[in-house]
Amino acid sequence: MSQLSGLYAITLEGSHGKTLLAQAEAALSGGSRILQYRDKSSDTQRRQEEARALLALCQQHQAMLIINDDLELCQHCDAHGVHLGHDDSHLEAARKKLGRNKIIGISCYNDLQLAHHAAASGADYLAFGAIYPSSTKPAAVHASLELLHQAKSELDLPIVAIGGITPENALQVIQAGADMVAMIQGLFGQKDILLAARKTTRLFK
Repeated sequence: MSQLSGLYAITLEGSHGKTLLAQAEAALSGGSRILQYRDKSSDTQRRQEEARALLALCQQHQAMLIINDDLELCQHCDAHGVHLGHDDSHLEAARKKLGRNKIIGISCYNDLQLAHHAAASGADYLAFGAIYPSSTKPAAVHASLELLHQAKSELDLPIVAIGGITPENALQVIQAGADMVAMIQGLFGQKDILLAARKTTRLFK
């Protein structure tokens, strides 16, 4: 799981086809080694096609593709793993379905108790947020930098920070203990995605 560090790019909902692939290519070329495909639509065929195309891109860049909240899609395209939220498939059931070799990440919001439970249940990484106000999820609970620091000291798993993170504020998040910074608008909402990815990636070195 040594790849579980650095810039964690999450695709922008509403981006499809060539636009989606061009955005992903820019993020991966800029140094992201983790890409999450996040699409909540019910268009199964399109989602399968896009996931397969994104996986091929990730393989070209020695990166990992994580599927948001869809065990079947993860299995269909043989992605590297899934990310599950509070209302998604139960961790133990997901592990049984996907096996030991797939990565399972869990959203822990601002709940350390939930994080400890997820770690004990076999999660591979733990996500906390929103660190800053997020345009993607404006009603998201707030997770402080102090919480990140505490999570890093108490939990022996990679920590992801998410929510309102940009290349300009990512350093203090990393310094607080985040092994990965997840970015949606902070990356794909930028005029130059490649440059934003490179700026963020450099912060880890």
